Amino acid sequence: MNNHLKTVSAIYDAFGRGNIPGILEHLSADVRWEEWADNTAQKAGVPWLQPRNGKMEVPEFFKIIGSLRFIDFRVLSLMAGGNQVAAEIMLEVEIPETGRHFRDEEMHLWTFDEYGKVIRLRHYTDTAKHMAAAGKV
Repeated sequence: MNNHLKTVSAIYDAFGRGNIPGILEHLSADVRWEEWADNTAQKAGVPWLQPRNGKMEVPEFFKIIGSLRFIDFRVLSLMAGGNQVAAEIMLEVEIPETGRHFRDEEMHLWTFDEYGKVIRLRHYTDTAKHMAAAGKV
């Protein structure tokens, strides 16, 4: 069995260092990033919460969030069960494009395949905060 907690910890460590290739190495080729059937923030056009299909599209997510100013980003806890890891996150971000700011407490749900690669990521957020910060309301 793969150690999914260790993998998610490594992903967040790589994120903190700005090591995007270090994150991508943990993703499956067909990863579904922000795949939702019905998501208000996606419909409103929040750029960093748009779906990305496949490992080749995920760098666009990091390009977008790389333009944001992170005031704080903390992994509060990690919880694992089966092929999933949930991460409790606290973040505070300023959006230079809009001059807006938000603080959110989120859950990130990571789903793994049988090879230990991430096949899906979903951010469970306060979509109203993200929409307001992106200037989409």
